[in-house]
Formats: sequence, C-alpha cells, structure tokens
Amino acid sequence: MSDRFFALSIAGGRGERLRPLTDNRPKPMVEINGKPIIGYQVDWMRAQGVTDVVFLTGYMGGMIQDYFGNGSEHGITAHYSSEETPLGRGGAIKQGLSQVPQDAKNVLVANGDIITNQPLAPITELHENSGAVGTMMLVPYPSQYGVVESNDENIVTQFIEKGSLPFWINAGVYLFDRQIESLLPDIGDHETSTFQDLAKQSKLSAYHSEMAWTSIESPKDLSDITAQINEGRLILSGI
Repeated sequence: MSDRFFALSIAGGRGERLRPLTDNRPKPMVEINGKPIIGYQVDWMRAQGVTDVVFLTGYMGGMIQDYFGNGSEHGITAHYSSEETPLGRGGAIKQGLSQVPQDAKNVLVANGDIITNQPLAPITELHENSGAVGTMMLVPYPSQYGVVESNDENIVTQFIEKGSLPFWINAGVYLFDRQIESLLPDIGDHETSTFQDLAKQSKLSAYHSEMAWTSIESPKDLSDITAQINEGRLILSGI
C-alpha cells in the first residue's frame, strides 16, 4: 500500500459572487493578506499529513499551476487535473482520482474555497470505524442574522450575534475510500448522485465539527475571515 497521502482540491470555480476580484483570477486564488485562499488550504492539508495534492482546475487554472509549480516550495507534490469542458464537481473528482494510486487507502477531498483548522485524525477514525465509503464533514448552520432570546413572559433576555441554527450543513470536506471512483458520475455533481446512493445504502458517514470553518462565497466572507486572522480570533492549524 502506498505511504503517500493524496488530497484533491476542487479549484475550478469562477466565483461570480466575488467579482470583480475574480475577473482576473480563479476563486481559490483570491488573496487574504497577500496569500491565496487555496494556499491556506494546502497548508492545512500538509499539516494533516497530506503529501500529494491534485488540483482540479478549470477557469484560469494556469494561475494555480504557476503558483504551486511542482509543489516543492509548499511542502507537497503537486499534480493537476484540468477540465477541458465542464464536468461538474463529481466528474472533476472522478477525473482527478485517476492520478491517485489504486492502492491508496483514503483520499481527502475539499472544495477549493474552504479554510478550516479541523484536525483530520478524528474524521479518519470515524471513517475507518464506520465502514463507510465516504465521510463528510458537517458544520453548524450559521445564522446570517443576530438572534434574540426571550422568556415565557415575553421579556427579552439576551442577544446573540449571528449564532447557529439547530441544523448541520455540508462543509465541503470529505474523506473517501479510493474505490469511490467507480461510483462517481463522469459528468455531474457527486452530492445529487453518488451521495444520494451511498446514503440509501448507509455507506455515507458524517463527522460533526465545531472547529473553525469558512466557505468564502462573498466579499463579506473575505472581509470577515481577514479580520478574524488579523485580530487573532482565528488560529489556523499548520499555518
């Protein structure tokens, strides 16, 4: 069995909601304090023991390849899987897995706009003990509004600034068995196809994380995480 640990970073997004920042670069290359989002992600992956990263590129993917090169300056071995025509995330993952050795045990997969400090070890433990084909990381559903609490007498008791709703959402971070490749669509999204099938077979497990996590979807997300890092409110593992 290979002693290399592969990760796939889904980095083909255009990031329309981050325009004009993405007019001249792919979404994962938008910078936080002079460093691209995907640079923070690779630092996290390396801290979790990842040795090889396959970048699944699309829109302006050459910028990602120019930044990472062969990966040596970033402590990894870099590989690239480029979409000539849109494949969807599931198709892109399937194409990228062709660069992962068949004897690899697990493969880490993450959307290229995700920043987190979640340790991978407990996710791996859950995955291997569950017998699942895939394990997805879940995070609390953040409220975009402040929450007001009141008592039975309708007296306001406290204000909670942007708390969490009582639901869990897909964090865009997964641990897959290498053999999931045959279950993925050639074109399409894994969430609406592969995940639905695995859930019906009880072969998809969920790790509930309450560590720091951000999916950078808008200029406000970018501003918020920059402030958290600069003010020391967010400590990113391995970064």
